[in-house]
Parts: sequence; C-alpha cells; structure tokens
Amino acid sequence: MSGVRVGVGYDLHRWGEGGELVLGGIAFAGHPRLRGHSDGDVVLHALADAVLGAAAAGDIGRYFPPDDDRYRGMDSSRILEEVMAGIALLRWRVANADLTVIAEQPRIGPRVEEMRARIASLLGVDAGRVSVKGKTNEGVDAVGRGEAIACHAVVLLERAE
Repeated sequence: MSGVRVGVGYDLHRWGEGGELVLGGIAFAGHPRLRGHSDGDVVLHALADAVLGAAAAGDIGRYFPPDDDRYRGMDSSRILEEVMAGIALLRWRVANADLTVIAEQPRIGPRVEEMRARIASLLGVDAGRVSVKGKTNEGVDAVGRGEAIACHAVVLLERAE
C-alpha cells in the first residue's frame, strides 16, 4: 500500500461583503463572497489541504500564509494548481476526490456537474474521479444558521509513473 495515500481536508468561512461567492472554482451569482484572505473558496481550500495531507506535505497555510499580503484576494484555483505542481514533484497524482459542501444557501445540487468538471480540470483527472455533494446542517450551528459555509474533502493519491 506504499503506492497510495489518503488525505482529509476541512475548511469553513463566514459570509463576507461584496464580490461574488466562489465554490469549487465556480462563481455563484447573487451570493456575496466568503470572508478569507484569498477568494474564500472553502471547497478548493479543503481540497488543497486534503491533497497536501495525503502527500504529508503540510497544509495550505504553510505555503499561502494568511498574513502575507501577496496572497490577498488570490484566486483559489491558483492555490490548487500550485499544490498540484508541488505533489507532482513528489511523484504523486490524484486518484480520486470526494467533497461534501455544507451550506444552507446556495443549493449545490444544480451546479454539481459544473463544479465536478472544474475541479477535475484543476486536479488533472477525469470528472468521473471527482464527487461533489451538497448537504445542509438542518439549522444547527453557524453553518445551519446560514452564517458560514464549510467543506470536507477526502483525496486518494497514487504514485505517479
């Protein structure tokens, strides 16, 4: 089993002001952006952490510190692209990714296929290797009260040839 590794990622951001909500690299018109040093894309942040965790390469805060103004407002797609370039140097590639987005709004279901395609493109895999699911928190905690959005990510890496 030395040729495969599993990583888990998690992220949560509160709603912010201005801008546009981005989840999984896809803009959701009519919803404000999430607070964050970058664009606040909780899906790509959780995914990047899962990839880095599987490669035993730290977390995104190590490479993109929130107190470094060079990364202020950064497109999270760039974060994931840089993470993927880094794990390629370590001879890993993504076998599959499973993401659960937890939000009261917006509804993820109507945009799942678009999100899967964008994420697959960023990971360099077929969309059939990416799962995206939307869940609510049934009114429980900050996410359930509609104050934040969270995402859980699980990634399987395999040795690149």
